[in-house]
Parts: sequence; structure tokens; C-alpha cells
Amino acid sequence: MLHPKDTVKYDNVVNEVVTDFVKRISHLRKMSSTGDLVPNMSNELYRFSLEGISSILFETRIGCLENEIPAETQKFINSIAQMLTYNTVLNLLPKWTRNYLPFWRLYMSGWDGIFGFACKLIDRKMEDIQMRLDAGQDVSGQYLSYLLSNTNMSKKDVYGSIAELLLAGVDTTSLTMMWALYLLSQDPKAQDTLYQEVNCIIKGDKIPTAEDINSMPYLKAVIKETLRMYPVVPMNVRLLSENDVIIGEHFFPKKTTFTLHHYAISHDETIFPEPRVFKPERWLRDGRERPSPFGSIPFGFGVRGCVGKRIAELEMHLGLARIIKLFEVKLDPNVGVVKALSRSGLVADRTVNFHFLERKNVAT
Repeated sequence: MLHPKDTVKYDNVVNEVVTDFVKRISHLRKMSSTGDLVPNMSNELYRFSLEGISSILFETRIGCLENEIPAETQKFINSIAQMLTYNTVLNLLPKWTRNYLPFWRLYMSGWDGIFGFACKLIDRKMEDIQMRLDAGQDVSGQYLSYLLSNTNMSKKDVYGSIAELLLAGVDTTSLTMMWALYLLSQDPKAQDTLYQEVNCIIKGDKIPTAEDINSMPYLKAVIKETLRMYPVVPMNVRLLSENDVIIGEHFFPKKTTFTLHHYAISHDETIFPEPRVFKPERWLRDGRERPSPFGSIPFGFGVRGCVGKRIAELEMHLGLARIIKLFEVKLDPNVGVVKALSRSGLVADRTVNFHFLERKNVAT
């Protein structure tokens, strides 16, 4: 999942989801009183991200982008929301409160709903793989097929791996795309620069591929700059597990816990001049001095880096490219200034609505 050449395998799956997402945006626009407004964009992007990562992990569609979400899928979505809501509360409470307050029970109930849905789809895939093996057929496939047929992972480990990736893959994509649309709506010049680049590479009604993305450095820079200004996970924690170390003449014994404040570092003006200004060009490889690569590491680094990084980037790049190709994005004036709140991720402090103005001579 982390090797760029392997990520290309998911092109068709992601593009299929992006196509349905664009159709949903068009549907919501037509239903609005102005003919171009999409309300509560965070919710729509959440549905897009969940459908995308589920299509990759479960190798099947679960209906998040349908006008009427299937009951099982809606229960799954509600379970995720419930788990994340009470996770925030539990982080503030000592363990002894679990026997007296309802939050722990509600938190675990959310996890039960998540695993109940995921396990059913995984078991269904396992049955399908076994039937093909019994028939002497090829069982090659995507991530889940690989885990089930080419590794020695137990069923329990597979369940855990899929659940972790599922949850990590939703917020990463949905929150970043929401902030990217917000920043572009506030900077028409940057949005036009992105449109010109995308329109130059994606001719007519062509569907972009991962190979096309490599020819769109400004698109990549927009996502990198968005993640710098609004890192999905504003803080992270690492444990010095094995050896004592000396860093900057300071001694740290093993078992020391380090809290890394990504948001503070990526807004440090000694690392990023004009840190509160949206400047995608600072990431371009065009001869100018570029920021320290460790000034903004939203996906982590090394063996503890995010395993879903490439998939999240693929979804964001293909999704944003298609949206900007088809629409000019403007913030609903009634929304006002949007600020960030730290929850499980860095979320908007209000409901965000956008006007999607159809570009001329472009078919949706």
C-alpha cells in the first residue's frame, strides 16, 4: 500500500468512487434553491472517503454515495461517529470512571458496530476466496485478498488491520479535502492556477489517472500546503522504547514519551515564512528554496508512518482534480470565517457550505 507503483492498482476503484461523488454533487446542486449550493460539505466528503476506503479494503461498494444509504451502512457510519465522539470524552477521564459513567459502554458499543459490519464483509470475502481456491481459480486481488490469501495473519489480526485502516482512511481524506476547498475558495488566484494546470493535463472529459497526477505539481502542492496549515492529526505521540538518547545536548532515558505538535511546528515562521498564508508554490520544485521536509510530516515518517498515505493521497488528488476541472468553488457567504477545532482530527467549527459553479463547456 505504500509503494507508489502498487498504488496505481487502485486507480480504477478510486475513479469509480470519484465519478459517483461528482454525480452526487451535481444532484445536490440541482436540488438547492440556487441551483449550485452543496450544504454541509464535510458530511458529503465523509461519505466519499468512507466509500473510497471501503471499496479498497472490502473490494465492494457499500452505498455511501447513494441518495438513500443502505440501513446497514448507515448503522456502520453511526457506529464510527459514536466511537469517535466518546473517544474524545474518555481521553479526559480516569479509568475508574468506566464502572460508573456510561461513556465507556457507549464507546465500546460503537466499536462493536464497526467490527460487526467489517467482519461480515471480510467473512464474505473469505468465503469467496475459498470457493475460488477449491475450484483452482486465481485469487489475486487487492488489499483484503492479499491479506487473506498470501499472509499468515490470523482472522483476528485481519479484522484489526482492516478496522484500523478503515478509520484512519476516512478522516485523512475528508478533512483535508474540506480544508483544501475552503482555502481555494478564499484564494481565487490559487484556484485558477490549479484549474489551468488540471485543464491542461485532463483534456475534454478524460478521466485522470495516477500517472496524470505526476504531471500536476501544483495539485500536489495544494494538498501539501493544506496539510501543513490544517494537519488532520494536530498532535502525535511517540515512545522512546529501546535506548537512551541525547538530542541537542539533552539526555532522554528510554521509556520517555514525546508529544509532537504538528500544528505548532508547521506554523513556525522560522520554518515557514508567512505561516498563516496559503502558499502552495512554496512546495514547488522550481528552483526556489523549499521548506525543510520535516517541517510538515502529517503522515508521520519511517516505520511508524501512516500505512494508508498513498491511498489517501490518490483519493485526494483524483477527487480534487475532478472537482476543480468541473466547478469553480465558492464559499457560501452565510458561512463566515471558518476556524479549526481539535477533535479526533482538525475539524471546522461550523457547517461549511459551498457553491459549485459549473465551468463553461465542461460536461459533468
